[in-house]
Amino acid sequence: MTTATRPGPDVLGDTRTTPTTLSTMLRRLAEHRPEDTAHVFLQHGERPDAPLTHRRYDRAARRVAAAVRRTGETAAVLLFPAGPDFPTAFLGCTYAAVAGAPVQVPTRPRGVERVRRIADDAGTSLVLTTAATRDEVLARFGALPELDGLHWLAVDELAEDLGADWEYTDPGLETTALLQYTSGSTGHPKGVAVSHRNFWHQAVELDRTWPIGPDGRIVSWLPSFHDMGLLFGVVLPLWSGAPVYQMAPEAFIRRPGRWLEALSTYRGTHAAAPNFAYELCRPLAGTPAADGLDLSAWRAAVCGAEPVRWATARGFQQDFARYGLAPEAISPGYGLAENTLKVSGSPSGRAPRVTWLSAEALRRGHAEPVTDQAPGAVPVVGCGPVAEDSEVRIVDPVGRVPLPEGSIGEIWVRGPSVAKGYHRKPALNREVFRARLAGTPEAGPFLRTGDLGFLLDGELHPTGRVKDLIVIGGGNHYPQDIEQTVEHTHPGLHTNAAAAFAVDHPAGEQLVVVVEADGRVLRNTTAVDLADAIRTAIGLEHQLTAAEVVPIRRGSLPRTTSGKVQRTACRQAYLDGTLHRLA
Repeated sequence: MTTATRPGPDVLGDTRTTPTTLSTMLRRLAEHRPEDTAHVFLQHGERPDAPLTHRRYDRAARRVAAAVRRTGETAAVLLFPAGPDFPTAFLGCTYAAVAGAPVQVPTRPRGVERVRRIADDAGTSLVLTTAATRDEVLARFGALPELDGLHWLAVDELAEDLGADWEYTDPGLETTALLQYTSGSTGHPKGVAVSHRNFWHQAVELDRTWPIGPDGRIVSWLPSFHDMGLLFGVVLPLWSGAPVYQMAPEAFIRRPGRWLEALSTYRGTHAAAPNFAYELCRPLAGTPAADGLDLSAWRAAVCGAEPVRWATARGFQQDFARYGLAPEAISPGYGLAENTLKVSGSPSGRAPRVTWLSAEALRRGHAEPVTDQAPGAVPVVGCGPVAEDSEVRIVDPVGRVPLPEGSIGEIWVRGPSVAKGYHRKPALNREVFRARLAGTPEAGPFLRTGDLGFLLDGELHPTGRVKDLIVIGGGNHYPQDIEQTVEHTHPGLHTNAAAAFAVDHPAGEQLVVVVEADGRVLRNTTAVDLADAIRTAIGLEHQLTAAEVVPIRRGSLPRTTSGKVQRTACRQAYLDGTLHRLA
């Protein structure tokens, strides 16, 4: 069995220059490089399963396509654990011109409710899954009314010869391939409709920024129902022909070193993860657990999906330089599902950049560069130049007028990666995907990202979410900065384990901070003393008074499926009185 190298024009034809559907990409690979490895799943993050070749990939996708077409559905919920069944089911849907809607396998009743809401929003009753997953979900939650009327189709129970005589028809570039339901979706889910054309343009942009090359190998632990996991785990491998080595997210979380070991063992060149994942790996450096690591092949360590912290980016590179990690490997990026994924990225071959800003100017909404020694200087990591075929404007979110360089405003995007819109949400699409600048409506339409940031020296610097911005006493405060201060208050506090938000009060907005603490922290301090120390640190660092600091039980902070803290959900739990407070 050979390992795939990047296919040239003889394999994928003009795929690299002419937009091509995902389905046709796989068909060409199956025809010209049938025995090359497409996907390897690492059991428990360590033991490789038999490789999924392009031939097997295509055959499995055809079986799924034939089964899905018989149902007459135009969309399907994809409910899969990590492994090769997800990509074959997703490609089977694209073969059949059916939109796939990936969802996390539910472990609680709320997860079942989410599956049902997404199925209803997608307009389908069809759930593609495995027999084991179906049986487990029905055994645990079969009595719940949310599962009534769903049609379960286990892809591993399909007959081997199903689809053998199935005739392939290209689904068309404008056909919706994916309904990406964002991890923050709650009572009214929004499915981002991503077309084949969107995926092709995004794959081209990813390769321009972080070239795969003939030796490209991708290593991923990200869930496939997450936009970054899907792009790096399925789409980019199809476009480039590079193999992907995948482990379950739980395998990484339980022992982060497995990710680095896989990169070392399989000579991984590309891997992407949120900031917290790099921080989780840092304690391994210099320990016996890291002996023998060779990260010299890793040239694109993409960091995105949440604010990139300079201390993490710089610290990770310094920590793992002894294992061959190059300074230019760390690649901060910014993106969102509504743009398929990447908007900007720090390119390969260049170390990430940081701009130190005046904290006082930041509170006024301006990016004023200062030296790193200036009092109160705040580091903001640059996320690289904007994608070549895209345009970004920084806009006043209220007045809808463009702002000059160095001003902080909402990030607006236009370009070929901007998705078709939210599925069956025409009014919301007019507001979010069809935004126009005041006074110059001909300059649009733009996608309103809901994120704040600024442009400086041709580089995009995201600073936070519009809805998360804390405005107290006329000054703007970014929650991630406050949360980082909180996490440094006590050596036992964890990264990505705090939430800062504002609540209404008759006297004006007030700051509330929620922080997870475990036995390591509370062995030598009390919850009251911890809260006092945090309140003092926030006052000194940010000139703010926290109205309340709430220590809670470790692991109880609301998070998305990709591990990001959900500040809005945390705020609601605080207001509802449902936080697991420590006495």
